[in-house]
Amino acid sequence: MHTLDRALVLGAGGPVGAAWTAGLACGLRRGGVDLGEADLIVGTSTGAILGAVLATGQDPVRLATPVRTDDAAPPQVDGRRLDEAFAVLGSAASNPDEARRRVGQIALAADTGPEPAHVARMRAMTGAVQWPNRQLLITATDAETGEQEVFDRASGAPLPSAVAASTAFPGIYPPITINGRRYMDGALHSATNARLAAGARTLVVIDPQAHLFPRELLHQELAVAAAHTVVTIEPDPASIRAFDSDLNDRTAWEPAYQAGLRQAADAAEQLRVAWKTGSGTD
Repeated sequence: MHTLDRALVLGAGGPVGAAWTAGLACGLRRGGVDLGEADLIVGTSTGAILGAVLATGQDPVRLATPVRTDDAAPPQVDGRRLDEAFAVLGSAASNPDEARRRVGQIALAADTGPEPAHVARMRAMTGAVQWPNRQLLITATDAETGEQEVFDRASGAPLPSAVAASTAFPGIYPPITINGRRYMDGALHSATNARLAAGARTLVVIDPQAHLFPRELLHQELAVAAAHTVVTIEPDPASIRAFDSDLNDRTAWEPAYQAGLRQAADAAEQLRVAWKTGSGTD
């Protein structure tokens, strides 16, 4: 039984992936496909940034260039802890739950600057303080237990804090305190968390790092979501070239945004009918 017409899932991808997704959303809007019209938006990691922008009715063009913050220090990366986190995640397949708990310990021990600075960065980037009335889900991971948390307007989490938690990759940003718990990056469970869009008739998944990882997990999540129509959008070869090799390289922000803007022409053709009609009937 489909209870939602259209759902949008915005996946993880570092600052470069966030810029590409924003460019894509801008280009789609120009092409007559407004992703901000979704009945449900699921944002994971940097996908939570654009999710907050769209759900609060803003124009994604605000992310055409990196947003500067006057009241927040620049990110303070702890390279040693970051390397430790990647090493644990690289061998996580046998016991992912334990790996997330170990990564949480690394995140809590990392020297990545004060929490308020990261919350201020996300507040400036999203331009949003209050949760919207529409459904917006933002994923995070409990740094102590490794369990997933999904924030929404009923969760008691301030919106900028929820976005900051979802983007708090261990060794790059500090875990964020919400309701007495510390939370880190939502992508530690899934790059997209597409299963959270279960019940939608039309499901659009934007996955900026699809070219880097096997597709099995996304296929499993799409099976759970069981949408009538599914459209997945991932970077095309030209966009991948614009990304270069490091999705955390902020100097690639504007080329990645422009690549998303260019790719939107093809994506609009792919989306136009399904997005406008809600994909018909079961």
